[in-house]
Amino acid sequence: MVAPKYSRVVLKLSGEALAGSLGYGIDPDVVNTIARQIKEVAESGVELAIVVGGGNIWRGVAGSAKGMDRATADYMGMLATVMNSLALHDALQKHDVDTRTMTAIEMREVAEPYIRRRAIRHMEKGRVVILAGGTGNPYFSTDTTAALRAAEIEAQVILMAKRVDGVYDCDPLTNPQAKKFKVLSYIEMISRGLGVMDSTAASLCMDNKIPLIVFDLNQEGNIKRATLGEKIGTYIGGELNGEGDH
Repeated sequence: MVAPKYSRVVLKLSGEALAGSLGYGIDPDVVNTIARQIKEVAESGVELAIVVGGGNIWRGVAGSAKGMDRATADYMGMLATVMNSLALHDALQKHDVDTRTMTAIEMREVAEPYIRRRAIRHMEKGRVVILAGGTGNPYFSTDTTAALRAAEIEAQVILMAKRVDGVYDCDPLTNPQAKKFKVLSYIEMISRGLGVMDSTAASLCMDNKIPLIVFDLNQEGNIKRATLGEKIGTYIGGELNGEGDH
């Protein structure tokens, strides 16, 4: 069996990924498929932390744009990530994957509070850790959460699961001439405004030299392929001579 290239990773799932073709809410069949892929990765020995978005239930920015207090809207978004995390936790447990959900906002009845060293210890024991509740602060996205937690737990890479097979110079769903990037630097990603993640998250990744792999979640087995270092999706890193040969 081929050994994984990355031994500790952060997997970033958008809330929309859990909605599937429904476009909103949680599709149990989609969550089950994702859980099956995660089990495969966990069984390969990779230490895995997962950050889940909440956009399938609520978007704080959207609420704020319609006049709601931004902090209140963002806290609602954090609660949405907890709902998604619990759904994923349940699916993983049904697949016999030892899982812990940790939240940045304390709610002991449903999850453990996020404590960095405890999260690392869980992963060292082979448990999948789901990191819910964003950073616990308004005005920060779950992309920023993924970057922050990856730095804290010393993850080697962030795997960004999307509904497209990489990063393009424009929307491939509306423009068939869109060009796909195989490799990008952080600076290119930011300067081109490619929308992979917000500028705060991108800066965190750049400052801490955490590479990103953006890939298609809909193709089953891609999460494991990414951990093995196979050339899928788009690799985003600092130096493009060396690691950039992804």
